[in-house]
Amino acid sequence: MVDPNTRAEQPERESSSDADLLPAELRSWMRLLSAAGAVEQQLRSRVKDAMGISHDEFLVLCLLADQPGSRLRMTRIAELLGRPKTRLTYQVACLQRAGLITKMSACGDRRGIEVTLTEKARHLLGESSRPLADAVSEAIARTAASLGNSPLRDILPGVPDTDRQDAQPQDPPG
Repeated sequence: MVDPNTRAEQPERESSSDADLLPAELRSWMRLLSAAGAVEQQLRSRVKDAMGISHDEFLVLCLLADQPGSRLRMTRIAELLGRPKTRLTYQVACLQRAGLITKMSACGDRRGIEVTLTEKARHLLGESSRPLADAVSEAIARTAASLGNSPLRDILPGVPDTDRQDAQPQDPPG
């Protein structure tokens, strides 16, 4: 298991001609993937401790919680998470056994399956989401600081700019 206090290490770029193999956009994309992986790794154990479910199951609950009526078709969840449908089927079965979601045929399409949050899931998310959101903010700030990449801090509103002592968290636009 990765120590959540360990900063993500990035290899130093060499000054050889290989340094120009990747355009800035691809280097930024790779840094973003690395940062996301570091944040996800730090969040995994916290989700398990706080909610008793896997990180992937947590992502399903978050997607449902963010939808009107807290429901989505399984095919849409698979698309949004970029997961194979067979893997999602297993995760949904685990969540259903835990009493956190219900499954039913989609209206007008007997082949389609919709999943919906239960009251138990709403209660669990209500109790756990703020501490987990704070953990994400902390992990992003730590990862951004270790990368020396200020645009990464802009991903999440309210993440402090560790390069400036006078930086104040900003409210999200809107």
